[in-house]
Amino acid sequence: MRRRRLTHAVLSALLLLAGWGVAGTLPATAADTGPAAAVPAEPRQPASDGLVTAMRRDLGLTREQAEARIAAERTAATLAPKARRTAGGAYAGSWFDAASGRLTVALTPDVAPAARRAIEASGAAVRTAAHSARLLDTVKGRLDRLSAPSGVSGWHVDPRVNTVVVDVVRNDRSDNDVRRFLSRAREAGPVTVRTVPAAPRTLAAGTVGGDPYYTGNVRCSIGFSVYGGFVTAGHCGRPGAGVNGWDGSYVGTFQGSSFPGDDYAWVSVGSGWWTVPVVLGWGTVPDQLVRGSAVAPVGSSVCRSGSTSHWHCGTVLATNETVNYSQGAVYQLTKTSVCAEPGDSGGSFLTGDQAQGVTSGGWGNCSSGGETWFQPVNEILSRYGLTLHTYTG
Repeated sequence: MRRRRLTHAVLSALLLLAGWGVAGTLPATAADTGPAAAVPAEPRQPASDGLVTAMRRDLGLTREQAEARIAAERTAATLAPKARRTAGGAYAGSWFDAASGRLTVALTPDVAPAARRAIEASGAAVRTAAHSARLLDTVKGRLDRLSAPSGVSGWHVDPRVNTVVVDVVRNDRSDNDVRRFLSRAREAGPVTVRTVPAAPRTLAAGTVGGDPYYTGNVRCSIGFSVYGGFVTAGHCGRPGAGVNGWDGSYVGTFQGSSFPGDDYAWVSVGSGWWTVPVVLGWGTVPDQLVRGSAVAPVGSSVCRSGSTSHWHCGTVLATNETVNYSQGAVYQLTKTSVCAEPGDSGGSFLTGDQAQGVTSGGWGNCSSGGETWFQPVNEILSRYGLTLHTYTG
């Protein structure tokens, strides 16, 4: 659904967030290196009607269930980094369990009794796991140094199964290069192999109508406002590339960009364009606000907005995943069950009122479903020394 030109004229700055709402009572900056730093202060605002509507549609929830889940995920996002610090070397990962509405923390058997009691007293569920997060991160790092064939779509640490999960495209499972990679991966440490329907692809698109930004003949979606510009996907443009807005007017210039390896960029704006901590709802939901950038644990709900497929929701499936695109591997992406389509690249991901990241790529579409990855926003802010433009009302 295309927005009316009146909306563009009055809220053109919203195009600098052609994905999600960007707002928060506390700005997130390059100094906010951990999730706890981005957690906004109380009192918290109620969930917006638009966010609840999208979660009801895509996650099959009632209004009451959606609101309860948002509140529980806020608590889990605050608790997760504290639990990690408390557990120390015995930490084996954590995730949000939608069925119980609680954070689950995995701990190795050598955890200090006092640390275990403290985590249990905080309200988190505790599970015993054989391998520490530190060990699994080391195993994943070994895989990151391998050259992966195209039939291997990615790999990540999954705290719920306590192994490194390697995704292999179904039709390539018997490929000799894939078999050799899996053999070397298993030598690196505890690994589980998962079959996926298709390989991921980036989600830029040729020039078509809609409400995007354009660089050359590529259309992408704008992510979150930062002071002086906006952040988006790195594969959408290289440093120095000019950017035009929905109406063809000049918006600004790519100041920094990285892809592959990373998939992030930022664009400075000028020429009458400005940034605001709001993102468009595309007529599907009301425009959204964001009040910070606290990292949502695995299992949390997450919603996405982009210039092609607009609003869709799902859950966080994995963090710190290496994705093997045809252009090269990209590290430290977050995987979700949200669908996306070409042209959605760079658009925004949000959990509750917290910014999560910008759309990188995926497989599938919004008719048949699929999976989509995003580049975490806090990493982009830290890399370029940017400050997220947040809502202070």
